[in-house]
Amino acid sequence: MHTQSQQKPGAVLSTARTEAFSDGVFAVAITLLVLNLQVPQLASGGLLNNELLHLLPKVLIYMLSFVVVGIYWVAHHNTFHYITHSDRTLLWLNILFLMCIVFIPFPTALLGQYSDQRTSIIIYTGTLVITGLVLQSLWWYVTNNYRLVDDEIDPQLVKKATRRNLMAPLIYLLAIGISFLKIEVSLALLVLVPVLYIFPGRIDRHWTQRQRIDKTNVSTNTDPALAQEEAPSQRGVSAEQK
Repeated sequence: MHTQSQQKPGAVLSTARTEAFSDGVFAVAITLLVLNLQVPQLASGGLLNNELLHLLPKVLIYMLSFVVVGIYWVAHHNTFHYITHSDRTLLWLNILFLMCIVFIPFPTALLGQYSDQRTSIIIYTGTLVITGLVLQSLWWYVTNNYRLVDDEIDPQLVKKATRRNLMAPLIYLLAIGISFLKIEVSLALLVLVPVLYIFPGRIDRHWTQRQRIDKTNVSTNTDPALAQEEAPSQRGVSAEQK
């Protein structure tokens, strides 16, 4: 096994700073989403209810994009869970992915303002297609020939993660095509993606099962001699307490 703890200090690049930097960028991007929501200015004799109703599409698109960015953060977190070390290519792929993430507030504002326009839908979904493909490129790079992951990673998990990464871009591409026929259906497909990703799938169950197996292996591989050494000391502590 090639784990990060087995590497010589300075021999490889750690992922710690990359993950910390990524979390910061995600925090900025998810905060920028709300800047598009402005308190409505009432004209003389205007009704607040009407202004709030006019603001509703922006609120809904904000909520949608907030969840989408959250989904990408979870996917990024899960990806780096399996990465043992880093290299320059991974750093730049990650920067490219973060560039896509921090760009999401712009098409979000565009779609919130012009939700009935095909162009705004294409720009929004196109951004998410590119974001998903970059994330999959990162996953392919680190897992190809076990380049930056443990060589004992389950190949089935790699395949399931690949299918899960590509599912969203395919749905978004479908939404682009349908936008030329029916804009309302295209918008409905945008809501479908978060629904599919929020609820646990097979890869989540696979990950949970793998964690249980690892914990079982750790408990069964405990050195009996160490257990025998710990037992007298524990009895001694108990005797002193009495």
